[in-house]
Amino acid sequence: MRRRGPITKATRKPLRSGWPPDPRRVRSILAGLEELYPEVECELVHTGPFQLLCATILSAQTTDERVNKVTPALFARYPDAASMAEAELADLEELIRSTGFFRQKAKSLKGTATALVAQFGGEVPKRLEHLITLPGAARKTANVVLGTAFGLAEGVVVDTHVQRLALRLALTRQLEPAKIELDLMKVIPQESWIRFSHQLIWHGRRVCFARKPACDTCPLVPFCPSAFKET
Repeated sequence: MRRRGPITKATRKPLRSGWPPDPRRVRSILAGLEELYPEVECELVHTGPFQLLCATILSAQTTDERVNKVTPALFARYPDAASMAEAELADLEELIRSTGFFRQKAKSLKGTATALVAQFGGEVPKRLEHLITLPGAARKTANVVLGTAFGLAEGVVVDTHVQRLALRLALTRQLEPAKIELDLMKVIPQESWIRFSHQLIWHGRRVCFARKPACDTCPLVPFCPSAFKET
């Protein structure tokens, strides 16, 4: 996305930010994200749906970077649902301790593995209604697995970055993740749901920070009603 010179408060054009958002503005946001992050992907290191499911469960209330530091040892010892279902909770807790909330996460991992073995032959199901029945796997986790592991766009992943950027970009007026997801599913074409979530997450980590977003270097400023308002 090309522009001439830095974008400032003075050079930024007025922007209509009502609801529902102008489809032209939405298309501009999608085009801008596509140009910024053409090779976007999930940043949780994994091999296969089971590892992605476990890594996503571990990612709650911590960073992908932290998760990626503990999963190599975790998956080396418990590479599949059958082996993890037999794991001792104390051993799981020790392996994932640094991710925070490790006791509850260890229970979720073991419970999920046990359910996969008992109900799905040890394989990760490809249906949203099945995934959300697993311990520790709510809609966000289910959407991550379906989109990244299976290429299925059943919903929009709403993590803290997507929540923050969707509000800043006026793509929603909701505050609850479930309601934000519904809004995004209305305004974002379904074929873009998977990439859109990844791109917003990447943008939130690299440019549109929770504190002091880098509006002066952000190519999406012409389409962002919140630009330069949260400095």
